[in-house]
Amino acid sequence: MSPNVEGPNHASAPSAPVLAAYSYCEAVTGTQARNFAYGIRLLPTDKRQAMSALYAFSRRVDDIGDGTLAPEAKLARLEDTRAVLGRIRAGEVEEDDTDPVAVALAHAARRFPIPLGGLDELIDGVLMDVRGEEYETWDDLAVYCRCVAGAIGRLSLGVFGTVGPGEHAEEYADTLGLALQLTNILRDVREDAGNGRTYLPAEDLAKFGCAEGFKDGRAPAGSDFPGLVHHEVRRARALFTEGYRLLPMLDRRSGACVAAMAGIYRRLLDRIEREPAAVLRGRVSLPPHEKAYVAVRGLSGLDARAISRRTARRRA
Repeated sequence: MSPNVEGPNHASAPSAPVLAAYSYCEAVTGTQARNFAYGIRLLPTDKRQAMSALYAFSRRVDDIGDGTLAPEAKLARLEDTRAVLGRIRAGEVEEDDTDPVAVALAHAARRFPIPLGGLDELIDGVLMDVRGEEYETWDDLAVYCRCVAGAIGRLSLGVFGTVGPGEHAEEYADTLGLALQLTNILRDVREDAGNGRTYLPAEDLAKFGCAEGFKDGRAPAGSDFPGLVHHEVRRARALFTEGYRLLPMLDRRSGACVAAMAGIYRRLLDRIEREPAAVLRGRVSLPPHEKAYVAVRGLSGLDARAISRRTARRRA
């Protein structure tokens, strides 16, 4: 798939049932993914609708993995969801289908060159969760992150398209997805520990005395938890720096969307870096007014230009 496109295919304008399906997906996005919603509201309608459809399908997959079903039932539900994706890919989903997410995603895939295989990768990543896989090294964890987040970056690029030369655009989108996912992992340390999971690489946990995990929202006695957090923050910042090279390849509003979403996560990373222990008390978040400020900066292009200048200086 080449993401370098002039724009969406307007040959198939949304019918009333398709518009209703998109509205459902936008409602899911607005209530379940506020960080994501702040970014995509900067997009024109057609791209915002497509991104909402992608999110709603992705959320369905995530909810299966995070739910309370037995592992065998989760595996069956994930394969059922993969079958829905197969119907979308084969053009078998009609506008009167009872699944609004499938209807919206099928229409979006006709409108834009979305690489739907990325959603197969997402399902593969959630299957890794269901099986309880652990990650010894960062390279091991990066495989998981590419499935659950890097793939989303590449899917999004199918909607955004590129302007001018788009060489390495998919690589940068993938890397930015890794940066976002690693930030998520740091933010959710307590929540994941409560579910019996620690996503951080085992070799990093051992290096900083945290191999026992984080029971009851506490780091092991004698561990260097701040050192662990700062180590992962540095890794995430390096990924952001590389991933931000995507921004000059996007049109203004798509670039604003990416800058806004990434900017929110960068601010979360700043907070985590300043107070590592905060992630053991609960999920770190930004207040709505700060998210709105980041969105305004994204739409104005201020963040995108600043990021491009910093990236250029580092490459010089």
